[in-house]
This record gives sequence, structure tokens and C-alpha cells, in this order.
Amino acid sequence: MLESELHDLSDDADYAASQQQGSASMMLRSDSIKQNSPRDGAEVVFTKENVAIHPTQFASERISGRLKLIKQSSALFMTWIPYKGHSTEARLSDNERNLYTIRAVPFTEIRSIRRHTPALGWQYIIVVLSSGLAYPPLYFYSGGVKEFLATIKQHVLLVRSEEDANVFLVNDFQNTLQRTLSSLELPRAVPLACGPSNMSVDESILNENQERADNDVNNGSSSVTHFHGRPRQKVDPARDISIQVLEKFSLVTKFARETTSQLFRENQINGFSERRTPIQTNIDHPRRSSHVEEKTSDESCLALDSQEFDNLSLVWGKPRQPPLGSEEWIIFLDSEGRVTDSEALRKRVFYGGLDHELRNEVWGLLLGYYPYDSTYAEREFLKSIKKSEYENIKNQWQSISSAQAKRFTKFRERKGLIEKDVVRTDRSLPFYEGDDNPNVNILRDILLTYSFYNFDLGYCQGMSDLLSPILFVMDDESEAFWCFVALMERLGPNFNRDQNGMHSQLFALSKLVELLDSPLHNYFKQRDCLNYFFCFRWILIQFKREFEYEKTMRLWEVLWTHYPSEHLHLYLCVAILKRYRGKIVGEGMDFDTLLKFINELSGHIDLDATLRDAEALCICAGENGAARIPPGTPPSLPIDDGSVYAQQDEIL
Repeated sequence: MLESELHDLSDDADYAASQQQGSASMMLRSDSIKQNSPRDGAEVVFTKENVAIHPTQFASERISGRLKLIKQSSALFMTWIPYKGHSTEARLSDNERNLYTIRAVPFTEIRSIRRHTPALGWQYIIVVLSSGLAYPPLYFYSGGVKEFLATIKQHVLLVRSEEDANVFLVNDFQNTLQRTLSSLELPRAVPLACGPSNMSVDESILNENQERADNDVNNGSSSVTHFHGRPRQKVDPARDISIQVLEKFSLVTKFARETTSQLFRENQINGFSERRTPIQTNIDHPRRSSHVEEKTSDESCLALDSQEFDNLSLVWGKPRQPPLGSEEWIIFLDSEGRVTDSEALRKRVFYGGLDHELRNEVWGLLLGYYPYDSTYAEREFLKSIKKSEYENIKNQWQSISSAQAKRFTKFRERKGLIEKDVVRTDRSLPFYEGDDNPNVNILRDILLTYSFYNFDLGYCQGMSDLLSPILFVMDDESEAFWCFVALMERLGPNFNRDQNGMHSQLFALSKLVELLDSPLHNYFKQRDCLNYFFCFRWILIQFKREFEYEKTMRLWEVLWTHYPSEHLHLYLCVAILKRYRGKIVGEGMDFDTLLKFINELSGHIDLDATLRDAEALCICAGENGAARIPPGTPPSLPIDDGSVYAQQDEIL
């Protein structure tokens, strides 16, 4: 679409002014006159004032504007233009207005609209594009979400998702359950959620990847030829299917590169853009969080270039401590078992982790299953209550007869996928190895029960990886289930069908690398790697495939402290990439070789050093880093408003 056409379609004086600065005639045109006299057959069918975005985590910096739906011929467009110099909490320059403006986007480029209705606060929507990225949440401070959706439905096909009643699919004629890793939009990718098929999942993966390889070789793809120039490794049947897909991303590099320019444009109009102040170096002066008590030397607050930063070995990260043991654990409890200082406990676990014999007791606290102020007796009582509740939920699927199962497609699909996955999960460990291992059966039962407990989310590959260490530590079916439920309250968005949770984390990662290592960011930009898909496995299953089992448990309990940041896992990604920047840039890695290199780091990352680096980066980034992470990015605890999975009966 031509730029001039976009100006006409926007039908807004403020918008035109933001596009043609200095044009007095455009700035003086009356918005009300133009609404009554749209040009080129354009008609404003919906207008809503006081719709705001939050480019940072601070409510005082929200930006209010005008949302419009514009009809031209048979096409529907959406625009959002920030107010110019009035009725807004944030004063914007013309360049900033240009940055935040949502230009006339046709609904043919919109995949879905997610509605959120908090019990307290304002309704907001998230518009997801066909490219996979989402616009910032649009907050309706004066209401109007229902009218907005109703207007859209009058002009385009809008279908409520069968999986989530708060998601409305635009022009959707396909079954979204048949898409896997939808954030990547891989052609003919194998579904994370198993769908009906006459071919086994393993066969479909191998056949599709072989087909892609054959096609690329025929097209003269040198990268694929090189990839297949190495001896083909035997497929380990114990490897997780989703990881096999990730390891074969090098076969779809061309597609990833084509989408990169759409996902991460220079102005980032598709994502969460932040207001910036001039930065002379790639690391801002840090603003310390209030709960970070230790003061570091003045040198640690200086802005350094990346090379100096590397040479200092990130000394600002405090040395790691021995794990918290039983004798020291008692100090944190009163006589009845209450944790007297939860922040001090979380800080201690962050710096040292836990002795293994304490994990059974402390993990429930870190995950929020037990309240920190609960007594020994209250925790035992909660266990008994929750055990009965678990058995009731489990009985729901256990009581399904074979005749019922024949008429319950989704149950059969989920059960089949779970049974395939659990026999591939950590079978080399003594706890899960061997035929007819009862722990494997318990793993299956917990996942099936969870699929009934959270039926809208159900089961996706990767969940078994997250449950495995929890069952190993808790060694009790009911306790493992409820701790897993608590973990999924934080990480559940990683497995949403629209993959919004993964999108927001990959986007935040790109912004943190841009802040903390601009040379590496610029290199990724030159190599069309700004999608950060090579970090997908790290984020999806929380580095579980990158470390030994014991170190994975140590890392997870550190992350669960949410100290010094709830998004420390993103700083871990930055720390690892920063550590290997010299090798990445020095060897001129493109997407193919970078993905291969990242996967081969598994088992070769120093956990303690990486945690120190991540802490240093988090402290150094300060509020500037926090502002680059969109609100609600996992593993943020969700607002208890029922909006994530709630089924609501409305006119739409």
C-alpha cells in the first residue's frame, strides 16, 4: 500500500501532522470536518477517545490517544494516534509520536485480538499480527471494548477461539491447533498440541524436514548442503520431539530471515517501544532497585563500553555461596514454622541455592504453593486438603470409559501426546529409567490431571520437562501436581496457542541486548538474527536442556526467588550471548551456524559464572532494563482476574 494511501485512510489531522512535520495546512485541518467528509471513499466506522498504551512499567508515563476503525471499499483498517500536546501524561516530541503511532493496519494483516477484563482496573486488548508479533496493549480507559469488537464483526470475519473465549480470530479458516511454534510461523510445522493425523508425530517430523532439505538442495542452498555435509546423526528416540524440531531450524533459515524484517523494524511499531534518553555508551548509568542493599564501588556505576565490561569479568555480581543447609534454614523460621523474613530467605537462596534435602520443604514456598507465613501445622493441613482435591480432579479422567473416550477426541489426543512424551523425558536418570517405571506412570497421571485442571491450556510439549524435576524433588504425586500448578501460573503463557508469552520474552531479550551489548545487537541486525529464535529453547523450558539435572534444579530455585528481578532468565540469556560474543562475531556466524552453536553449548555453560554475569547485567541495566520488558511478560504472576482462560458468555 502506498504511503499516501495510508495518510488518507488515517483520516486524522494529528496523524497527518506526525507524518508531514512542518506542513501547516495539514496540521490545521479539522478532524471533525474530515470525519464527516472522508476522502477516497474512506469511512470512519468506529472512534474511541482516551485509549492508552503503557510503553514502560510506570503508569505515570502512559500515552493516551484516539483509536479508529476505518472502512475503505471492502477493506477495514485500524489506527491509533497519540494525542498531540494535550490530555496525555507523557509529553511527546514529533519523532516520538511517529514512533508510537499505529499506522493504518489492514485487518488482512491481523491474526487475532485478545481481550482482557481485569476485576480491578481497565479493560485492554492485544492485537496480534500475522507476522506473529503484537502491538502494545491498548487500554480502554472509557470502556468500549465490546463495541470495538462488535464493529469489527460487522465488517470482517471474527471468530471466537475454541481454545480461549477471550481470543477472537480474524479471517481464520484454519484449525489453530495444527500449528506448532506459531510464533515462528514455520511452514507445515509439527503441532505442539497434537492434532488428528494418520501419520505418527515422529514420522511427520522426519518426512517434513527431509522434504524441506530436498527442496532446498534442489534450489542450490549452500547452507543446507553444508548442514547435510556432516554425517547424519541417528535420531535418539528419547529426545523430545519439540527439541528435534528446534534443532532442525537451520532448514528454514530463508523463512526466518524473511520474517525478521517484519518482526523487528527499525521503528519497532509492532512492539513495545520505550522512550529513550541519549546514551553515549551501550550501558546506561544503573539505577539500583530498592531491595538491592549492597553498594558496589563507584567504578561499577560508570558507563563502560562492551570491551571494558567484558575485561572486568562482570565483577559486580557477588560471589556464589554454599547451598542453604538445614542448620541455617532453621534460622529463617519461628517456633511454629513461619518464615520470619521472606525477602532475606529469597536473597539467600538466590546466592547459593538449597541443599537437596531441603528442596522438598522450600520449593513449595518459593513457588507460592505454601504461604511464607504458614505454620508447620497449616502446611500439613493444606497438604491433606489438596491431596483430596487432586484425587477428585484425577478421578475425572480416570472414570472416562472406553465408550466415552471414543467420543472425546480432545481427551484421546492429549492422552496420546502425553504418553509419547513421558517415555522420552529424563529416562537416563535412575528415578525414571527402566521399563514399567512407576515414576513415569505418575508423571503421565499428573500431566493428564493438569490437562483437566486447566482444560483450556491443556498439554503442550515441554511441560513434561518442567514437571520432571518437581516430581523428583517432591516425591509425592499430589504435592508435585500442586507445585507444578504453581509453576504453570508463571510459565503457562509460554504454551499459549498464540505464543504471545514467547513473543514478549523474545522481544524483551532483543531490547536488553540492544541496551547492554550494542555491538552484538548491531551484529545480529546485520545478520538478520534479531528474531532471537535461537534462544527459544532456553526460554521455553527454562534452560533445562543446557545444564545437568542437579544444576538445573539449582538454577530453577534461583530463578523462583524473583531476586533481583523476576525476569532474571532474560539477563541469563544476555549473559551467555555476551560471553560468547567474540566467538559469534569473530566466526561471522549467520542464523544457521548460530543456532547450531547455541544448541551445542548444552552442557558447557558455567552456571555460577553465568548467574554472576546475569546479576551484574541486571544491576547495571536498572530501571532502564525493567522499562524494556513489556508489562506482564512471563514469568510475571498473572492478574487474578480470570481473563487468561475464562469462558464468558457475551454477544460475540
